[in-house]
Amino acid sequence: MPQHRNPRQEAAEIAGLNADDVRVLEPSPPAIDEAPFFADDPAAVNGTAGPVGPTSAAATSWSMMVAQKPEIAPFCREHWLIDDGTFPALPKNYVEGRSEAHRLAYSVVAEARRLKIGKFGLRWTKGGFGTPFFGADSQIRIEGTNVVVQTKDEISFAPITTLAAAAELVGVAPGTDAAEEDSPPLGDLDRHLNVDEHTMAFLDSWFGFAWSVLEELRTIEGAADVGRTQLWPGHFDPAVEIGDADGGGRATYGASPGDDAHPQPYLYVGPWADVDPDESFWNASSFSGATLGFEIFGSSDHPAAEAHAFFATAYALLNPD
Repeated sequence: MPQHRNPRQEAAEIAGLNADDVRVLEPSPPAIDEAPFFADDPAAVNGTAGPVGPTSAAATSWSMMVAQKPEIAPFCREHWLIDDGTFPALPKNYVEGRSEAHRLAYSVVAEARRLKIGKFGLRWTKGGFGTPFFGADSQIRIEGTNVVVQTKDEISFAPITTLAAAAELVGVAPGTDAAEEDSPPLGDLDRHLNVDEHTMAFLDSWFGFAWSVLEELRTIEGAADVGRTQLWPGHFDPAVEIGDADGGGRATYGASPGDDAHPQPYLYVGPWADVDPDESFWNASSFSGATLGFEIFGSSDHPAAEAHAFFATAYALLNPD
């Protein structure tokens, strides 16, 4: 059953620290009113890292904390604060369930944030995905097979049934402002959504994994114009932009849960400038870039390490100096 959440406070209590002394991957209250992202920064780059955090930018990593307190390892693993999380099996009805969750993402969850502050970027939240905290410390999230609305100390939730019901709970009309050309159509608002616990458990792991890898990527020393990792609801994938566009080194680094061209999840790098087609690394067939499919690394005992290597190779090729 969904509970009131403050992820940073939860982690602090596990570690025996104050909430101000830790950083985690999930968004935490209070709401941030600072433009342009209006959200907290998990990587806390540029010298603002908290004492304990999920990336190498922190003075103490969660891996170091686990070395000191092995009993917190299960919590850290479950929240992707250390690099040894693994994936559940890909569900049989994954493609359909992913598409249904995608509809919820752009039409209801993102729509609530967009209407309030004009932003629709989402984040990984334990159990699935949701908004950063906004407005009066509000968050809309999909947690397992429930739609959850949290505002300050209050929480309400209901099982996922239809888009119309989800939107009524959240207090919006289903919208398409956040949709993209590859978004599934809104469809019948009263049709029952086929989203099961197995699909959501996989998406929870995939998005948590993606956040752990992409936030560490943001800490590359000397990287130019580092963006923020966001789950774009229209494409339904976490991604971050890094590199100098004028110098030809900028690219989008992302972790798609799958799409029409690639039904299974995959990592990708999409350079903003043309790349050498004779370089074997740039292997993508549906766009100019590189992919690493879930079928290659998904069964690994250390998928994050393989993802780090993939993204590091791309970054080095695009930024040889």
